[in-house]
Amino acid sequence: MTLAEACCREYEAEVNMRWRDLERSSNVEDRRGGGGRRGVPVKGAAGAVVLLVVMVAGYYGIDLTPMLSGTGLMESPAPTSEQYRPSAQEQELAEFVSRMLATTEKVWGSMVQGYKPPRLVLYTGTTHTACGAGQAETGPFYCPADNNVYIDLSFYNEMKSRMGGGGDFALGYVLAHEIGHHVQNQIGTAQKVREMQARVGKADANRLSVMMELQADCYAGVWGHAVDQAGILEAGDLAEALNTAAAIGDDRLQRQSTGRVVPDSFTHGTSQQRYAWFKRGFDSGDPRVCNTFENVR
Repeated sequence: MTLAEACCREYEAEVNMRWRDLERSSNVEDRRGGGGRRGVPVKGAAGAVVLLVVMVAGYYGIDLTPMLSGTGLMESPAPTSEQYRPSAQEQELAEFVSRMLATTEKVWGSMVQGYKPPRLVLYTGTTHTACGAGQAETGPFYCPADNNVYIDLSFYNEMKSRMGGGGDFALGYVLAHEIGHHVQNQIGTAQKVREMQARVGKADANRLSVMMELQADCYAGVWGHAVDQAGILEAGDLAEALNTAAAIGDDRLQRQSTGRVVPDSFTHGTSQQRYAWFKRGFDSGDPRVCNTFENVR
């Protein structure tokens, strides 16, 4: 049994962070219930290819979403709900992520000179982004083309029921991981990696993606260290995040979905790697320990 698999079984009950008295972030855009675009029902293999091209182009800062109109992949703009009524649980999650976003702003504002925080966009179902059409099925994601983090809060239930993660600090870890990608974009790491990926084959490009993801995990750990030092965490919170990091490893997710593991196709890292890099950042609180590219030339 690996360290990641054995992680924290004594903490099976969900534990709540001390977050309710924290201030909210002002960098939150609420699109829940409408206001984005409906769309992108992917119709067949051809539709999937078009959508993939649009989203990859968006990663490089090129907005090709107009390609989706006229293809049957993008429907008409969704009417904005006059009054969207989230459940009590969803609204509590919205309050939580707003406060967690504010903590990331303080942490990275103190560590990165000239740090400009991203905007957090809450949406339901689908929404338009500068990286293409965002869909709840993809989970939370960061778009470097518009410096926004997107999250459909239904992911929280998916994380608990299907992935084996859960707990509020676990959701905080997921958000902090996406903020980690924003930090990479701000300090120039993301651009350098994209340039390296353009010069290598698919397997090596995937390995570079893994390094990016593991560094974002480590940065999430750095954030976790800071909120722990601020007295926000309670007993069991760290266990929740570590368990979630292990639950979303490429090897574990591949084994669950297909029954087999293909290491060359990994893009996020194994359960053990994700666990270890988050823990490394958490234990040190120093982003300088997060150099996953140390042996890359």
